Amino acid sequence: MLLGQRRVGKTILIRHLIADLLARGVPPQRVAYVEMDHPLLHGRSLEVLIGQIEAIAPAGEGERYLFFDEIQSHKDWEKHLKPLVDHRPDLRILVSGSAAAALKRKSTESGAGRFTDFLLPPLTFSEYLDLRGEDDSPPIREESPGVYVLHDIARLNAQFVDYVNYGGYPELALTPVVRANPERFVKSDIVDKVLLRDLPQLYGIQDIQELNALFTLLAFNTAEEVSFEQLSKRSGVGKQTILRYVEYLEAAFLLKRVFRVDQDGKRYQRERNFKVFLTNSAMYAGLFGEKAADDASFGHLVETALFAQRFHEAARLNYARWGSGDNEVDLVESSHALLPVAALEIKWSDKYADKPESLKGLMKFAQINQLPQVWATTRSRISELRKNGCEIRQWPAAALAFHYGVRAVRGRMANLDARITEVPA
Repeated sequence: MLLGQRRVGKTILIRHLIADLLARGVPPQRVAYVEMDHPLLHGRSLEVLIGQIEAIAPAGEGERYLFFDEIQSHKDWEKHLKPLVDHRPDLRILVSGSAAAALKRKSTESGAGRFTDFLLPPLTFSEYLDLRGEDDSPPIREESPGVYVLHDIARLNAQFVDYVNYGGYPELALTPVVRANPERFVKSDIVDKVLLRDLPQLYGIQDIQELNALFTLLAFNTAEEVSFEQLSKRSGVGKQTILRYVEYLEAAFLLKRVFRVDQDGKRYQRERNFKVFLTNSAMYAGLFGEKAADDASFGHLVETALFAQRFHEAARLNYARWGSGDNEVDLVESSHALLPVAALEIKWSDKYADKPESLKGLMKFAQINQLPQVWATTRSRISELRKNGCEIRQWPAAALAFHYGVRAVRGRMANLDARITEVPA
């Protein structure tokens, strides 16, 4: 099962897989691709479709490779897929979908031990730079695992601002025609199809306008702390309905909730507050317009982009807030034992580079949890200082986003021993 948000490249990846099969000598008669959301296929079972495929392209004995795209539009797909997996060992099947909760719940119920899930996230910053391929001499490069050389922070920041606005979707990042009208691409091809078609079809939502208004409110406030009480007052929608809608929006990979922990890194028993992030910062530009680096709201998009580099990892990510005043940390990573192992304060400013003690919430959290090392981002400065037995590393946000993206593509957690050096101009 290949899962992911609309337009992140699931179909393109399937085509690459098919091309790879053909390049390895698999006969074309043994490979089939089916768009399951095509109107002419409505009501047909997978068994019938496979029978038609085998009748059209008989291939004798041997393995047959079947690709069913957007499977969530097919009613009771899991009930049809399970017996095929059980009784047709000659079939190799990949299904894709853009509604995680419905797919994963049904796959767990019907396909225990039979279905394997893969998540295709939006482009990371490092992937974006690699795909754009504009530079013979990139502004940052990894010399060896976890060791980076930064050649030109101004150019890297310019590319990062471009990524924040346009980078998460391959088509938006690479196609000038699509980039010229990001509102149409994001609003019409992604958001509207999810809100007006996918979610109502999957969950029987009646008031689509209510769902759309809530999503717009949450998207506009990406990276900000909210509560069900606040959302209910501002939208006029009941708290239980909002909870359901937020779960649906998470299921479609549009939003991601991040929960609050206290000064000890422990979750609150009554989770009244949480942060909501767009899973892709480029969605914000498509909905509300491009933001410049000096725009007052750009810091929230930087935080959204940094979180997005890591959402698809198995890492336990929260934010900390306790008491009053400056007692807050933007990102807290916990171990399997639910103990804090890393903390990051996300800033789009250089003013803390020489005064890490001004990062009061981060320093308090590090002291309480005896963390040997904590991180903060800057706009362009690099700084490493030791304070009260704790090492405070400050990197440009763009450089850390690049680092997270490289690690994510390799399937590893972020390396806490990463180092960066800057080449003088």
